[in-house]
Amino acid sequence: MDGRTVEPGVRRFGRINWLGLYTLAAREVMRFLVVWTQTLLAPLVTAGLFLMIFTLAVGSGRGAVMGVPFLHFLAPGILMMTVIQNAFANTSSSVVISKVQGNIVDTLMPPLSPFEILLGYLAGAVARGVIVALAIAVALALVLGLVPQHPVLALFYAALGAAFMGALGLVAGIFANKFDQMAAITNFIVTPLAFLSGTFYSVEVLPPALRALTHANPVFYLIDGLRFSVIGASDSPPALGAAVCLTATFAVCLLAWSMLRTGYRLKA
Repeated sequence: MDGRTVEPGVRRFGRINWLGLYTLAAREVMRFLVVWTQTLLAPLVTAGLFLMIFTLAVGSGRGAVMGVPFLHFLAPGILMMTVIQNAFANTSSSVVISKVQGNIVDTLMPPLSPFEILLGYLAGAVARGVIVALAIAVALALVLGLVPQHPVLALFYAALGAAFMGALGLVAGIFANKFDQMAAITNFIVTPLAFLSGTFYSVEVLPPALRALTHANPVFYLIDGLRFSVIGASDSPPALGAAVCLTATFAVCLLAWSMLRTGYRLKA
């Protein structure tokens, strides 16, 4: 010992606790990797079922949409919907289970700042979302021959969508104290956001009022941006979509950080 004393509450490992951040992120990634049949394989099967059902229901008589076959138009929406649902589930389930089991203290007690906790949870959500996106993209390339026209932009939107819904899942997980509250948030907020956002249709076919309401939904811009990345066509300008998505993601992350900083529904 060199005889120096450290005042209580003073961080001794620099501005960022890289080891603690890495450990939390690794924990969140391992949470879904150890049950990969539920978290990675199941979404792939679900996306495949959606495409098969629409193929059987609509048939080959459905005309082109945005200048491409209907299934090619549909595939990016299903891909993004699957990504955001899994990213939301990753953070929300992690927090709610920890609160119900009473071991959320294991996350709050280590010397991690609210920002580091936020990044750790988001790392798991983004990792899960991107892995699911890549798996579905490979399947679409093999089955439909559909390859993204702008692959880097497609990866950007997949990661951004996972970050947005991962942060929203963190907010929901902090707010919910029981599994039924979490189920209500999923059923009445997350699912409508995903389904009523142009996943299965072009918003141009909607009445003006519903079209305006859809354009207020950030998930619409995530799906529309990924669709542009894959087929080269979209309902809104890609630059506008990227700006809206980045702003919405920042706002939700700021809310999650504020809840972590104040200990809202986390600390007695």
